[in-house]
Amino acid sequence: MPTRRQLLKQSLILTAAGLTVNRVFAADAPIEKSSALEPPPDLFDAQTLDLDFWVKPRTIDFIRPASGERSRLLYWKDGEMLDSAYQELCHILRDVHGKKTAPIDPKLLETLWATQAYVARFGLTRPLEILSGYRTPESNKHLIEQGVPAARKSLHMDGKAADIRIGNLHEEVLGGLVKSFRQGGVGFYYRASANGGWIHADTGLQRTWKG
Repeated sequence: MPTRRQLLKQSLILTAAGLTVNRVFAADAPIEKSSALEPPPDLFDAQTLDLDFWVKPRTIDFIRPASGERSRLLYWKDGEMLDSAYQELCHILRDVHGKKTAPIDPKLLETLWATQAYVARFGLTRPLEILSGYRTPESNKHLIEQGVPAARKSLHMDGKAADIRIGNLHEEVLGGLVKSFRQGGVGFYYRASANGGWIHADTGLQRTWKG
């Protein structure tokens, strides 16, 4: 019988190409079709992380597909934000199309770092893909006019939201993990494409939705 840790590792390596959580657990505990894309929540409870996880230095490995940028930054050490690294992170999460930078909520950076650091514990060390970070009001309006999912009062415009994915990690698993940090809202965006969908993470009210 696989251990709980082994099951978690299996779920973390699901791909966006169509594998679903029920296929991992079917041999031991069949899941009803209605909950096929609902990972058992206790597998993703980041609240169980020990203090050592939160006090160690924080490095984020980012990639921006829209600009082709790749960066690996140590941005937090000994309980303090490193200002030069923070400024660079704000630049990486800038509005690529509007060509403007804004302060990014440190709480959002913590969620992004913790998500990547958590899955790295299980051998998944892919960069965190930032599909969208800060957006100018003009860019946000343009997305809405194009029919792209975007709220009129999007937290992207406040530097408090990011759309992310991690290669080879199913969006349901990624979203379940982000949700377990209890730092804000989580949106699940499923897409039938080579790269799969993405997850919206923000530092607003705790809520979830699917788009």
